[in-house]
Amino acid sequence: MILGAAVIFAWLLWALCARAIMRNPWGDPFSGFVWHGGRVFVRVMHPAHVRGAEALRGAPAPGPLIVVANHTAGIDPMLIQCACRFPIRWMMAMDMRAPALEWFWQWAEIIEVDRSGKGGLAPIREALRHLQAGGAIGIFPEGGLERPAETLRPFLAGVGMIIEKSGAPVLPVLIRGTPQVDPAWASLRVPSRPKLEFGAVITYEGSGLKAGAIAADLRDRYQRWTGWGDSSSDQPEHLHNRQ
Repeated sequence: MILGAAVIFAWLLWALCARAIMRNPWGDPFSGFVWHGGRVFVRVMHPAHVRGAEALRGAPAPGPLIVVANHTAGIDPMLIQCACRFPIRWMMAMDMRAPALEWFWQWAEIIEVDRSGKGGLAPIREALRHLQAGGAIGIFPEGGLERPAETLRPFLAGVGMIIEKSGAPVLPVLIRGTPQVDPAWASLRVPSRPKLEFGAVITYEGSGLKAGAIAADLRDRYQRWTGWGDSSSDQPEHLHNRQ
């Protein structure tokens, strides 16, 4: 009888664990392990204070949706994804693709961007295909880390192009309080208490604005939102982001 009760208990425990693992934005077991493991990691190393949850409820899930955020550290995409219950496919600079995390990049289907410009429009076309299929894209419009902290870099016109061509709504995210360390991925091992704030969804469809104007308008919104000034860093981009 004791053995039978133990078997039943073990079966129930397994069923509960399996159900919990399957409750993830992707709906498959491996993604469940990755996502839930990431959430545990964030809660231990980077317990985030999240504001603006009502904006998440008002955003189409999964999409089409463009998630944009200021860029403070390598931990940024993990913080945002752990706060969202829909999968986000991130656009990321090719030179940020740390070899040690290659399995993760493959699973996340990262859209690589060559900052030298040699990749042409291929990343933008891939992002548009994903949006047209109803997916969500994550973009850091500054194209690099903010240095010093709480300053804004120029927003890239390519972000405006994706918004203009897709007509997808934009969910803005503001990140503060992450570890100010270099290289970017060193932030994974430095504890912090970051703050995430989700703003109201922005729609540019029908505005008549072109790519450059959309990028400029989005940056103006962030400046009004934060009160931050321009980045004064004169160091080359790769010195901030090199692995």
